[in-house]
Amino acid sequence: MSTVGRYLKKHTEALVKDIGVEAACELTGKSKATLGRYYSDYDEHADRFMPIDAVAALEEASSYPHVTSALAELKGISLQFDERRRNEKTSGGVNADVIALSQRFAMLMAEYHQSIADGVITANEAKRLLKETLTIQQVLIDMKLHLEDETQ
Repeated sequence: MSTVGRYLKKHTEALVKDIGVEAACELTGKSKATLGRYYSDYDEHADRFMPIDAVAALEEASSYPHVTSALAELKGISLQFDERRRNEKTSGGVNADVIALSQRFAMLMAEYHQSIADGVITANEAKRLLKETLTIQQVLIDMKLHLEDETQ
């Protein structure tokens, strides 16, 4: 088995064990044996990997996106964990996202205006600006997901 395969199987096992085998069986509709094959390092299971819809279901319930993180790391990408983890989806859709985006952009501009007033952006001011830009990025991701929902 390739190094990549072993790496993905290790993270698949961590994902299943994060939420528990029984819960993983319920969420995916797979048996314990099938789930075990997805992370088994035996040669006869070397080409068996968990389907992406099962990974998505398990990562929704897990404390950390183990497999998604592993895939990102394999491509040299780093992920930022969004701790918002809402209990329910936002109901406002795109209109609410546009309003949130406008508000967050106004906050970013206010923060920038305050930071540049003395002609120098300090490290603390830069951190606050970065926090606002990351929040805008999260709003844009929410908007993208809502737009994708509306096009289906």
